[in-house]
Amino acid sequence: MTTRLCLVDCGIGNIRSIENAVHFLGCDSYRGATPDALEHADAFIFPGVGAFGEAMAALRERNLVSALESHVLDKRTPYLGICLGLQLVARSSSENGHHAGLGWIDASVEQIPRSADAPSLHVGWNTLTRNGTTPLFEGINADANFYFDHRYSLLCDPSTVLATTPYTEPLVAAIQSDNIFATQFHPEKSQTNGLRVLRNFLNHVERTVDQPLARCSSNV
Repeated sequence: MTTRLCLVDCGIGNIRSIENAVHFLGCDSYRGATPDALEHADAFIFPGVGAFGEAMAALRERNLVSALESHVLDKRTPYLGICLGLQLVARSSSENGHHAGLGWIDASVEQIPRSADAPSLHVGWNTLTRNGTTPLFEGINADANFYFDHRYSLLCDPSTVLATTPYTEPLVAAIQSDNIFATQFHPEKSQTNGLRVLRNFLNHVERTVDQPLARCSSNV
């Protein structure tokens, strides 16, 4: 028996890039776009890219909100959110109005403050300041760079913050709340360091579920 990795598919985002990345790491995955499809999952990755309100509307339209809550909150299924997948776990976002989120952690998503020499759009490579230890960063150098592309940032209790990144002010770069992991940066666009983050999550899933992930027949 093998562990099944589900890529949450709400019809937006860069799901293909995540498919390619986990495939490159030798792991099989499938897209979950319905509650029935989520039933087969032992772990979830929610890809990034997209608007908060649009994504929440798509999740509700596909009846995925309560299904995800049942798995992630009740069954404690491992979850990795990427960029938008991080922001959606908050209670709310002010992006293009006020929108309710999944509400898995006590947090809000607000526009990055502007400064005289930096716009509110944080895009490009940046370093991390880590807080404590986490499976996500095992074997990754402290000065490693990761790729960001976001205009809104998570505001949350510092106890859930795994890492921040410097900008107009320190921005939340990664969080963990029990079985919920999430990164504001894009591991799939962060070359070797990003692939290591994904590999670390997959390793954590295998340790947690105590069985191997389904393997690909070949790498891309």
